[in-house]
Order: sequence, then C-alpha cells, then structure tokens
Amino acid sequence: MQIEFIYTRHQTARGARPDAEVNNKLYLIKNVSEMRLTYQIKLLTYLAQLRAKKLIVQLPSQANVHASLRDFVRSHGGIVEIERA
Repeated sequence: MQIEFIYTRHQTARGARPDAEVNNKLYLIKNVSEMRLTYQIKLLTYLAQLRAKKLIVQLPSQANVHASLRDFVRSHGGIVEIERA
C-alpha cells in the first residue's frame, strides 16, 4: 500500500490515532453530515494494515459518504469499513 506522507512547513510528518481500539478493530468516530476521504483516514488505514486490524469509520446514519471515500473503501475493502450509528 502506498501512502503519500504530507509534511508541515517544518517538515514534520503528521500522525493520527484512532478514537478506540477494540480487539482487532480500530475505530474512527465522526459526527458529520458528509464524510470525505481525509489524510487521517489514509494514515489510520496504513496503521490498520500494519497491525493486521480493520479500520471502522463510524458515521451518523444520515451522513453522506463522498465518492472519494466510497472509492477508497472499495479499493481497501478488507481493511476499511463504514459503519452507521
């Protein structure tokens, strides 16, 4: 899996942590009306792959999923999943 790392103006790599980690799943919980593919999701997908876990992006039931995120989930189907709460 190729991740394009983004640096700050001081050339420090950014990082991300999941909101929760339960058994073999990492959870990212978002309370938004629309969710796009973000750098945070890319980093957590990479982390999930390294740890042989699954990333669950938990969204409200009425939230829209942008095409960029939908495509990313399809291409990383074994690692990333969208869950409605």
